[in-house]
Amino acid sequence: MPEIQIRPTVATDLNRLMAFDHSVASESVWQLELRRDAGQVNAMFREVRLPRSTTVSYPHNQFALADDWVKRSMMYTALVGKDPAGYISLIERGAASVVWIADLVVDASLRRRGVGSALLAAGQDWAESRSHRRLILELQSKNLPAIRLAQKFGYEFCGYNDHYYLTQDVALFFAKVYK
Repeated sequence: MPEIQIRPTVATDLNRLMAFDHSVASESVWQLELRRDAGQVNAMFREVRLPRSTTVSYPHNQFALADDWVKRSMMYTALVGKDPAGYISLIERGAASVVWIADLVVDASLRRRGVGSALLAAGQDWAESRSHRRLILELQSKNLPAIRLAQKFGYEFCGYNDHYYLTQDVALFFAKVYK
């Protein structure tokens, strides 16, 4: 495992962060099945293994990061050595005491080495230090590695939005509640 340093993002990080490969390879997806009966709608998700690995494009415009980062409540950059390795961006939703994790990205060459876990832990610590009671992580239904990370950290499935992204993909929402 490489040594990972987490620090607040600074403007000079943005070009490197935008240049990351934001896509992800996935072997499985969470497939949505909707059943409509008289006066009732049932939604069911099931994990489906794909016949071959697929590349899932990032659902947000990574090049808008330079404009969006100043709108974030907090953004951290992970460093391995002196090089940016990933980032997380957080948005506070005041009255409800909720923090949305808007982005959690690790450069493709450094995935599965603890960078995403370190970023998620830093985001959780920040939210808890500000007395927020709930974190919500938005994920694509095709991004099984991120779904597994959320589950590893104790996040529970709490909802979805069909056709959420510009690509018409399903967004899954996972939440973690603090006492």
